[in-house]
Amino acid sequence: MKIHYLEIVTPDVESVCKAYELSQNVSFGAPDALLGGARTSVLSDGSIIGVRAPLRETETPVVRPYWLVDDIEKAVSEVEMQGAIIAVPPLEIPAKGQFAIYILGSIEQGFWQL
Repeated sequence: MKIHYLEIVTPDVESVCKAYELSQNVSFGAPDALLGGARTSVLSDGSIIGVRAPLRETETPVVRPYWLVDDIEKAVSEVEMQGAIIAVPPLEIPAKGQFAIYILGSIEQGFWQL
């Protein structure tokens, strides 16, 4: 298992980014419109952390891992058979791959296929 993208949704993007920059010696880029305005940092293992503000009034703060998979359709089908709610079915992000979000055991997680 490998986390490809760790998404942090917070109303205070700047403070969260600054805390990681100071405590973890990383730097965050400018907001990426394709990732909902997330400011991202690529970690030493190639995984990405993104910090963004809520995209809608009802979106609450969350830390959501996106697990790297070879076949996103199969992975979504398998968790759905285990009772997951598919919050976002597989969607393409140009030049970044596909992602999906599911909720299982009250925990939001995702899949990412490059």
